[in-house]
Amino acid sequence: MNDFKRKLYDADEIHSFRELVARYETLYADKLAFTYKLEPKSKEYIQKTYSHFVSDIKSLGTALLHLGLMNKRIAIISPNRYEWCVSYLAVTCSNMVVVPLDKSLPANELESLLIRSNAEAVIFDKEYADTLVKLKKEGTSNLAYYICMDNTPNSAFLRFKDLLADGQNRIEHQDNRYEQITLDPHQMSIMLFTSGTTAISKAVSLSQANICADIYALAQMTDIRKEDTFLSFLPLHHTFESTCTFLYGTYCGITIAFCDGLRHVANNLKEYHITGFVCVPLMLEIMYKKIEKALKDQKKFTLIKIMSGFCNLLLKFGIDIRRKVMKPVLDSFAPDLRVLIAGGAPMSKDAIKGFLNLGINLLQGYGLTETSPVLAGENDKYKRLGSVGFPLPGIEIAIDSPTKDGIGEIKAKAPTVMQGYYQNEEATKEVLKDGWFYTGDLGYIDKDGFLFVTGRKKDVIVLKNGKNIYPEELEILINKLPYVEESMVFGKPDSKNDDLTLCAKIVYHKDAMKEQYPTKKNEDYHSTIWQDIRNTINKSMPAYKYIREIIVTEEPLIKTTTQKIKRHEEIKKILG
Repeated sequence: MNDFKRKLYDADEIHSFRELVARYETLYADKLAFTYKLEPKSKEYIQKTYSHFVSDIKSLGTALLHLGLMNKRIAIISPNRYEWCVSYLAVTCSNMVVVPLDKSLPANELESLLIRSNAEAVIFDKEYADTLVKLKKEGTSNLAYYICMDNTPNSAFLRFKDLLADGQNRIEHQDNRYEQITLDPHQMSIMLFTSGTTAISKAVSLSQANICADIYALAQMTDIRKEDTFLSFLPLHHTFESTCTFLYGTYCGITIAFCDGLRHVANNLKEYHITGFVCVPLMLEIMYKKIEKALKDQKKFTLIKIMSGFCNLLLKFGIDIRRKVMKPVLDSFAPDLRVLIAGGAPMSKDAIKGFLNLGINLLQGYGLTETSPVLAGENDKYKRLGSVGFPLPGIEIAIDSPTKDGIGEIKAKAPTVMQGYYQNEEATKEVLKDGWFYTGDLGYIDKDGFLFVTGRKKDVIVLKNGKNIYPEELEILINKLPYVEESMVFGKPDSKNDDLTLCAKIVYHKDAMKEQYPTKKNEDYHSTIWQDIRNTINKSMPAYKYIREIIVTEEPLIKTTTQKIKRHEEIKKILG
């Protein structure tokens, strides 16, 4: 099926972030753009309209230009907060390059990336003050300006609010240097470091045209409304959250509420009347397990399944009563929630069906940092269980060197594809070939054009007999066990037969395990889980996919800030 048949909405094309900011002024000036609290337990909500947001962008941009930072690189390090968003657009709209850094990195890695990026200014949250004081004393970076988002007694730091006031004052006195800026939307405007250690992380070079092309494609696919309020909790330095919640969301005129922290998500969903959010499948699966458990505890699970079947029957005739029927369930955790956007990993079919049965529109997508990020996705009308949707308008996806099962490396041609890896021609040539971007992911496209991702090329377990095993396939099954928090399947070298033994590291939830097996002791958990694996997982698989060994633990797996498992670090930790 062609793209134009799946494109549901007309949209305004934009080419630069200046055009995005212009939308704020002309379409949404008096509308609420951001709402948040300074402390999780605070009863005071700070609110910023789009008009206020635009004013702060221009004021900060003017102040940064006055400091002589045009064409320079400016790093941002902070949790998700209003000042991060102001800084990102002030920098990029003022002909500077923004370098969003992972807030969870240890001090030595932050220092390394600040040096590698050649940043000349850094805008940061107060929790990074000590790291930056040390860096300033050492004098190993090119940083000339240290701008703290919070009040600080350190005279070496500029204060964010002082720069805003200075910029506003200059504008009021006819300083129009910000307005006179002419942008080239095709030059590097965003430098993003891929996840990994500083030794192997690559700097992705993206332009405003790249990201704006993705915003335009998303706008033709999804029903995001200016009445929506989205919760922002995935880290903003990551392009999934940055593009989909922040940039695309504000393109649509939504209100963004900043999460008070992962343990406050449940409260935030209710208090901010959240209608949507962008997340990773792991979080949704945990959420769905809690909903399912609550229904079973209340002895309502069977009734809900029957009612879901009835609702889905009516849905075939164009009658949608899901939200009315499921209102008591929705009211218990997120009464206003209507849309979820998920990406970054495979998701269990049970969880997908569960959210759809509640009348929540779950949209799965696929992409990479190098593609701004979204390449493919579902929309409100076209879905296929287990797939990540189909190519967005203007994007071409193909499978390279497919096997007899149609599985091969996913490659893409798109205006969203990066310019390359900064100062790394060799790595760039490995992924950009013959006009295509090679993703490193494996997958297949079905006869109707839906894309299915089977795993990372580098993570495929290849047995001696030539059989390929995709770890994610088995992990989805393991994660369905009610007490499993997460899992990782890997191949362990077996010196006896010069092959790989299929192993699984399983993280269990202690309370859920006790509830499932109240008579078992901690020392029995390994044998109990092993029995479940053999009876529920192995029996559903051909023999070559049998899991032969397991490791059981309560300790979470090593993950990136977007909750992707760092497989190689975990395997190194296990095998030594």
